[in-house]
Amino acid sequence: MEHEETMRIGEVADQTSLSFRTLRHYEDVGLVIPTGRTDGGFRLYTPKDVGRLMIVRRMKPLGYTLDEMRAVLDVVDALADEPDSENLQERLSALRQEATARRERLANQVGMADEFLAQLAQFSAAESPPRPAR
Repeated sequence: MEHEETMRIGEVADQTSLSFRTLRHYEDVGLVIPTGRTDGGFRLYTPKDVGRLMIVRRMKPLGYTLDEMRAVLDVVDALADEPDSENLQERLSALRQEATARRERLANQVGMADEFLAQLAQFSAAESPPRPAR
């Protein structure tokens, strides 16, 4: 790691839009562990670490659990070593299908939220007809 570019936690937090607390939590649970530490104990992240964090960040809105995130990262890591593995490619395909299904559910939720907002707009004082005077 001596010659590899590294970043401290603040830079990584800025780059990934993840909080210090979240980054530390991911380390504590073994999801994304910084590649190294300074002599003073500060975490050092490599671009590969940041890439893993971005994968995790993109899974969060789709409702993945920490164990599911770990499973995805395991496949990604294994594919880096064995890109032509038929078994790994099948697992990747299954992960993509699952992610697609989760995205569709999320898109449906957004659609329902939009409908709800439109319904609420119908009740807005600015959009309601004037009330008769008494």
